[in-house]
Amino acid sequence: MPTASLTDLSIKAIAPPAKGQTTYWDDGTPGFGLRISQGGTKTFVVVHGTERRRFTIGRYPTLSLKQARDKAKELQAGLTLGLIDKRPSPPFVEALELYLEASSAKNRERTVADYRRLLTRHFAFGRKRLSDITRADLQQKLNKLKDRPSEQRHAFVAAKVFFNWAVGEEHMRENPIGTMQAPTRQQARERVLSNDELRAIIMMAREYSWPFGPIVELLAYTGQRRGEIGALRWEWIDQNERTISWPASFTKNHRTHVLPYGERVAAIISDLPEQGEYVFPGRTEKALHFNGWGKCKQVFDGKLTGVEPYVLHDLRRTYSSTMAQLGTPIHVTEKLLNHVSGTISGVAAVYNRHSYLDEMREAVSSYDEHIAAMLCS
Repeated sequence: MPTASLTDLSIKAIAPPAKGQTTYWDDGTPGFGLRISQGGTKTFVVVHGTERRRFTIGRYPTLSLKQARDKAKELQAGLTLGLIDKRPSPPFVEALELYLEASSAKNRERTVADYRRLLTRHFAFGRKRLSDITRADLQQKLNKLKDRPSEQRHAFVAAKVFFNWAVGEEHMRENPIGTMQAPTRQQARERVLSNDELRAIIMMAREYSWPFGPIVELLAYTGQRRGEIGALRWEWIDQNERTISWPASFTKNHRTHVLPYGERVAAIISDLPEQGEYVFPGRTEKALHFNGWGKCKQVFDGKLTGVEPYVLHDLRRTYSSTMAQLGTPIHVTEKLLNHVSGTISGVAAVYNRHSYLDEMREAVSSYDEHIAAMLCS
């Protein structure tokens, strides 16, 4: 571990690492150091004893260097004399930021964004210390999501992962959600929209305002996951070649996904306003791309008639089912949907590098013709 003579000037000059975290130990105060993350966050820490127990003191510059040194000496003395037998537990809101920084070093951007949303929205404990958060507190928060079982399960998993991390970092002794039974998993959906329902949704999407209208149209015409369309970036779109290329770091299966698109998608993309890096930018600084799924779909569905309750993922299932009806080979459909399981998997997937772009373009063209005939019927 690097050592340094920590001063206000040297702390300000320390550049963040390219990845992960680096701790600079103060050569004037044993066991006292400054940890800096790849995001630039600087946190004062202390290690004590032969087991090198690590304690977080606070962030710089919220906590000055002098204040941090004084706290470090006080903490070390208390631990040595046995006056302090455990690490002071940090407030939830501070621990959450530390967790998200650590998570960003090993997870995809979208995963970290999901963790931030779930933990901030459903577990707003604010300045409450982690050690004071009980199983009953968490159960109360989760009970509020009973009418949304999928969201409840996602929130449960996010909380369990976060508190496991907190235990591993010795911010608390045990995970309050560790022995809690997970919410019942939803049965796999098998909803496929009828032609009349799909027609109604597409026609409404055409008339609906930006950004949700074009998003729904793209979901219907491409069969992609909603997160892949909502977080779409302009740099991934090649309008000359008519392809969209999602990088491996973004996709669910960690594989690059190249999707050819046809006339209908081309027309939508050409009409979209370019307002930055994302095709559908978010409305706040924290929301980099579109994320208002719940409210927007509720308003959208309120204007629909003749469509039974559905979720946006049903558009993807309907796309796949329609491809089968059109005679598209299953392995081509799987390439279009970026599935890794199925007809080309395992060893075959490793050795079969054929992109199937020509076959995919042919399938997309057939699908466009089917949609055109359906809308005119």
